[in-house]
Amino acid sequence: MRALVINCTLKPSPEPSNTEALASTVIAALKGHGAEVDVVRAVDLNLRPGVETDMGDGDDWPAVHEKLLASQILVIASPTWLGCPSSVAQRVLERMDAMLSETDDEDRPVAYNRVAGVLVTGNEDGAHHVISEISGGLADIGYTIPGQAWTYWHLGPGPGPDFLDAERGHDWALSTGRAMASNLVHAARALDAMPLPAPPSRPRRRPRRPRTASAAPAATGHV
Repeated sequence: MRALVINCTLKPSPEPSNTEALASTVIAALKGHGAEVDVVRAVDLNLRPGVETDMGDGDDWPAVHEKLLASQILVIASPTWLGCPSSVAQRVLERMDAMLSETDDEDRPVAYNRVAGVLVTGNEDGAHHVISEISGGLADIGYTIPGQAWTYWHLGPGPGPDFLDAERGHDWALSTGRAMASNLVHAARALDAMPLPAPPSRPRRRPRRPRTASAAPAATGHV
């Protein structure tokens, strides 16, 4: 069993990341269930805007795409900014859009029989909204989202300290993360034993517009 965690913090390495700190506890739980875990810090990569698997010109996404196809479990980890997923998380989901047109040898969408979950940190409210936004996108792509496949940490409405600066709420976030890891692993094992078949009919994708370069929306703050 392989898992991939994509950390969508806005902080480039080696800056400390609150999202990475919470994700590390879920990673430990996944490893405790026997999963091998790869971690990608997306902000460190050149992920060009677009909805193709390879946008050329030094695009780093193809290597991430290979890791996605090698993993039965995916965790998208994002901070909350203005109540929404980070711009990096949105870029990752946009690049994953290409998977909608990719199929395996049995004509199944490549995300079929893979499971996904979401992890969120932020010193503002909005974690449930971020979880819903990312989970909805992953389900559209074809991932199975098990029950309670998420964990988060935040301090409620208004600004406040970050995850690494406060202890309040850690016990709940960590215990929920352990449940998340267990549910992801067991759902992935169930799909491995009884995989979903190819859909009876797959809707045609609308023709893509000519490729144009466009920048992702900028995000500000410090999470």
